[in-house]
Amino acid sequence: TTFTAKCSYCGSANLSRTISSFAYHKSLKTVWEGSGNPEHPGEDYYKDPRNIGRWVEKKFQDMGQELPPQIKEEIQAAREGVMPEPLKDFQSASPTAAYD
Repeated sequence: TTFTAKCSYCGSANLSRTISSFAYHKSLKTVWEGSGNPEHPGEDYYKDPRNIGRWVEKKFQDMGQELPPQIKEEIQAAREGVMPEPLKDFQSASPTAAYD
């Protein structure tokens, strides 16, 4: 049994596939290359959560040391939007709280 795809609007079988630009996933390496040096982050650096913890990862790598599992977990959680416990108090703080 063969199946012929048809347009749900007009019924035409003359269809073509379009690749969506939003479905393109960049590799972590590509993201980091585009983000620049973690020691001198630009204004938009942390708009991409994959850059969170990148400086720490780079420093451990530069020293030839393995990143401790607890630190890896904290970085991954932060990248997924979970604030590390010691920083949760700052989450609701006003950016100008020190000056109020």
